[in-house]
Amino acid sequence: MNRLRKLFFVIIVVIAVVVQTSVLPVYLENFFRPDLLLIIMVFLALRGSFEAGIPLSWSLGLLKDVFSGLYLGLNAFTFLVIFLIIKSIAERLYAESGFLFVLTVVVATLICVTGNFLLLLMFTKTQGIAYTMGLNIVPHLLINAFAASLIALLPNFFTVEENP
Repeated sequence: MNRLRKLFFVIIVVIAVVVQTSVLPVYLENFFRPDLLLIIMVFLALRGSFEAGIPLSWSLGLLKDVFSGLYLGLNAFTFLVIFLIIKSIAERLYAESGFLFVLTVVVATLICVTGNFLLLLMFTKTQGIAYTMGLNIVPHLLINAFAASLIALLPNFFTVEENP
């Protein structure tokens, strides 16, 4: 990526963090907030390079952990696993499709919630975690799919960037 694209990516991530942690909690309930960092990570997995995507996906998950107050490294690990899964499959798919992007965000949301649930189940003694996470999965899936479909409608979504 050239410097302008890197700066644009950093600005998008900062805006997403501010919106996700400061603006949306004031107006929306917890399970009606889109996971903007997960959506950015899926976009990065479908369009970005493997070398830049691994540290960026881990960093996006770690950034989500820092601002969400969950266990440090929980989302970093699941984001990294999701990135590796998507990247291994994305080489064989038409990654510029808006429908594929929305479908991938839905699947990534399911994997993220399932991975977080399994990690929390293994490493904590949280009572009622299955009920809480199961209750919130459907609204979370729908909101993430809606946010991903809005991003897929952006005019520059279908532009193909050249990888050197």
